[in-house]
Amino acid sequence: MQQGLVEPGWTFVFQIVNTIIIVLLLRHFLFKPVTEFMEKRTQGIEDQLADAQAREEEAYALRASYEEKLAGIKEERNDMLKEATRRSEERGEALIQEAREEIRKMEERSRVDLEREKIKAIHDFKNQISELAVLAAARIIKEELDPAQHENMIQEFIDEVGQDKWQN
Repeated sequence: MQQGLVEPGWTFVFQIVNTIIIVLLLRHFLFKPVTEFMEKRTQGIEDQLADAQAREEEAYALRASYEEKLAGIKEERNDMLKEATRRSEERGEALIQEAREEIRKMEERSRVDLEREKIKAIHDFKNQISELAVLAAARIIKEELDPAQHENMIQEFIDEVGQDKWQN
């Protein structure tokens, strides 16, 4: 009689019981820890991915914040440059205005000085003319006039020229 691979008997029952025990033992000591390890590993990887995603979002937010701050700094710099330019232009205009005012004052002083010198020159000229006239008159008087004619001539001269005109 030829025996087959699987024959119903006690050996077959022991093989099935042994297989069930081995499966239960493997399930308890091998499959459960390996499954838990794999779940923990999967959870760890997912946590790391979530953490990396959060850090990436935080980095993008920081980058946007820094770019915004940089743009603000650039704008502030431009505003400061514009303000400095405006102040320097105002100062330049003020200096030009001061220079114009100083020139105007100098011109006024020069005009007053020139007028004063002109009046002085006229007085000097009148004095010289009057001295020459007196010298010429004195010569003529010495030769031709008597004291009464001399007095009459002086009075006529004063009346002609006028006291105000002569003293200017």
